[in-house]
Amino acid sequence: MSEESQEYLQRRALRRGNAGPLLLTGLGVAYVVSGDYSGWNPGLAEGGFGGLAIAMVLMGLMYTCMVFALAELSAVLPTAGGGYGFARRALGPWGGFLTGTAILIEYVLAPAAIVCFIGDYVESLHLFGLESGWPVYLACFVIFIGVHLWGVGEALRFSLIVTAIAVAALLVFVLGALTDFSVANLDDIPADSGAAGSSSWLPFGLLGIWAAFPFGMWFFLGVEGVPLAAEETREPARTLPKAMALAMGILLLLALFTFVAATGARGSAAIADVGNPLVEALEPDGEATTLSRVVNYAGLAGLVASFFSLIFAGSRQLFALSRAGYLPRFLSLTSRRKAPYLGLLLPGGLGFALAASSGDGAKMLNIAVFGATISYALMSLSHIVLRRREPRLPRPYRTPGGIVTSSTAFVLACAALVATFLVDKQAAFIALCVYAVAVAYFALYSRHRLVAAAPEEEFAALAEAEAELSRD
Repeated sequence: MSEESQEYLQRRALRRGNAGPLLLTGLGVAYVVSGDYSGWNPGLAEGGFGGLAIAMVLMGLMYTCMVFALAELSAVLPTAGGGYGFARRALGPWGGFLTGTAILIEYVLAPAAIVCFIGDYVESLHLFGLESGWPVYLACFVIFIGVHLWGVGEALRFSLIVTAIAVAALLVFVLGALTDFSVANLDDIPADSGAAGSSSWLPFGLLGIWAAFPFGMWFFLGVEGVPLAAEETREPARTLPKAMALAMGILLLLALFTFVAATGARGSAAIADVGNPLVEALEPDGEATTLSRVVNYAGLAGLVASFFSLIFAGSRQLFALSRAGYLPRFLSLTSRRKAPYLGLLLPGGLGFALAASSGDGAKMLNIAVFGATISYALMSLSHIVLRRREPRLPRPYRTPGGIVTSSTAFVLACAALVATFLVDKQAAFIALCVYAVAVAYFALYSRHRLVAAAPEEEFAALAEAEAELSRD
């Protein structure tokens, strides 16, 4: 490597070895935990209890398969590029850019949406007499980006503490809600006689299952971001697969317990359209209880955990794309504390502007889901391609089931992508427009200015050189 390349990378270096298995597992759960508190329940209005239950199982299968595939890929290429790096090796520069951009859409829009929900919680809990609005949004971005700028180790420890509080409160909620559980409450949404295959368990028919896919994703959305911490992890090839599998196992259990307890305690119809389904499930008479207040405050902790960790994920994806030249290179510069300060400040500023100008958290989350499903399909496809094209590539960890597992994730991701149009066509088309602008930028400008010394590019170049030698 030339002296110029070494200097370039030194100015873009992250702090190594800060994250171990516990912090990474906590990060994986933190990405998602707010989705247990809210966001999933509108799926009851799309598919009823049975439709959302089937959607949750299928989306849980998709995420589990994808996590196993990503665990293998992250052990092969443990860099901050995550999904972009995997797709770059398997699908070339265009595949890498399309995947990285989709991930970036998810991780920029999701914090902007969640901060709107934080504002609503702060207002509903009458904290400090504040009302939801730009001062609350600004305070969240300033405080939590500040922690990230302080250092990755401190940031992940803070995230672990807040996540532990949110998870503990979910378990307390489940125990409390099960005391009022009734099977009759699960299928209390009237069946639509005009829907094909409708019944008390599938009130909106078979199509309702498909329409509920995006809401089944809420229980798991974001867990795929764990590999973005690879360059800051101790022994990433060994640690990342273990942490990802453990985080996914925890999330599957939380999804099952939360979903069944909430619907069984209060009824599917009662919580289908509320912003705080767990609190609603604990207040059958509309009167607050000690337990409902605890869960209400814990819901705020869950939102903070997801908001905080998604900021981390977005900054690392932006950092990797910028370091490799796909985005302006100055965005990957790191501070003396080895934090990508512009990668934190720019998405944070954009997220704040979106939240303050629109305040429509649901719309922004739907856009984020659209980006997520594109990235899931491309990352799963990357695993399939690398298994077939490079079977001898050293793999410290191998996906159980091989390409059958990743193929399952790919098919379900494509189905989820189509389902986003069933739920919110406007959000899907907005995401497509953002995607089109990014593609134009790459096609006309940045693809001619890629940085060969970046880890993801160097890894891909090595593969191309080996392929040339084998042909000769």
